[in-house]
Amino acid sequence: MELIGRKVLIASIIVSLAIGFGGGFLFAHKEGNGAVTAALENLINQDLGKPNDVDFSLFWQVWTTLRDRYVDQGKLNTRAMVYGAIQGMVGAVGDPYTTFFEPVESKKFEEDIAGAFSGVGMEIGKRDGALVVISPLKDSPAMKAGLKAGDRILRINEESTEGISVEEAVKQIRGPKGTKVTLTINSGTDSETREVTIVRDVIKVAAATWKMLDGDIAYIELTTFSQNLDREFENIVKEITQSKAKKIIVDLRNNPGGLLDSSVTTAGWFLSRNSLVTIQEFGDKTRREYRTDGNAALREYPTAFMINGGSASASEILAGAVHDNRGITLVGEKSFGKGSVQELEKFSDGSSLKVTIAKWLTPNGVSISETGIEADVKIAIDPEAFKKGEITIGEPGKDPQLDRAIKIVNNP
Repeated sequence: MELIGRKVLIASIIVSLAIGFGGGFLFAHKEGNGAVTAALENLINQDLGKPNDVDFSLFWQVWTTLRDRYVDQGKLNTRAMVYGAIQGMVGAVGDPYTTFFEPVESKKFEEDIAGAFSGVGMEIGKRDGALVVISPLKDSPAMKAGLKAGDRILRINEESTEGISVEEAVKQIRGPKGTKVTLTINSGTDSETREVTIVRDVIKVAAATWKMLDGDIAYIELTTFSQNLDREFENIVKEITQSKAKKIIVDLRNNPGGLLDSSVTTAGWFLSRNSLVTIQEFGDKTRREYRTDGNAALREYPTAFMINGGSASASEILAGAVHDNRGITLVGEKSFGKGSVQELEKFSDGSSLKVTIAKWLTPNGVSISETGIEADVKIAIDPEAFKKGEITIGEPGKDPQLDRAIKIVNNP
């Protein structure tokens, strides 16, 4: 993981669902004028850190009216009112990934990023204003319950998700191992819904696994770009290079992302040293490049990558990098399209602000957030066939996307 003082760059948010969608994080710490007042009765530091040329008179008029005229004066809580005002201001930006956390939620968020979570094992995000499943994690309670990428979550325990933030949804769905949560799901464009009750569990995910197919094809499945991936993938590379494998298939389907550094490191096994992996573009159009620093041990193998609508963030970065640099064929379906960078600012009272500060671009300059990553060979998985057990992901003959990838590496 890249450490710059207190800043850690991440390519998606790991949370207790298991995952609430992100795209890149920078951690920082605010002191002094970053403080939010902790007063319960008296408002202090009203002018500290105030920007110039901002007319805040209406805010104070409303504040004073509440303070002087609200019928239940005993229920007024200065801290809660300040936090509520901040929540409203942040929500007005209209970005589902820019979020203010009160101290308790901020602490939970950091624990989630560290990987200490229990839940249902899926990643969620926002699409067209609706709460959607980005991808269920392999063998998770969510996957076993039949949830899939693109499912719209209409209600959580009978509470509507209209207008809900991703973080609030995470809070409602998360819970101790063994407890239940009921989700109302819409899987298509029609109005038909179904209720799914899921028993929460501790989520344990292997970052990478591999097996041999057809005697000489190394099939690598990457499930997440976690802190464990670098070590696990290095071991896999050693095993593959010492095996009879002559071709490689990398499966990024339903991989929600994770640490950016792990994505860049993984790319280094497939690309020449100093190859451009991704570009971070800020609001002022300045850019930062991320390049490989590996030994390209897998570069000479005929290779195909698989992606789908559950491939997001760090997965999209890796897929875009190998595609743009080597022309590696991408098989499956268009990726989710989550390519923004968030910075987590920690304030002295324990609260924090996760704010979008930049976008991820592929080496060819394509914005991942705006377009996603298109598959070169488009093959959809029939959801009905999957439900009936006619399709088994990762099994030749029962996985049409994998079957096509096998054909591609056999005929480079």
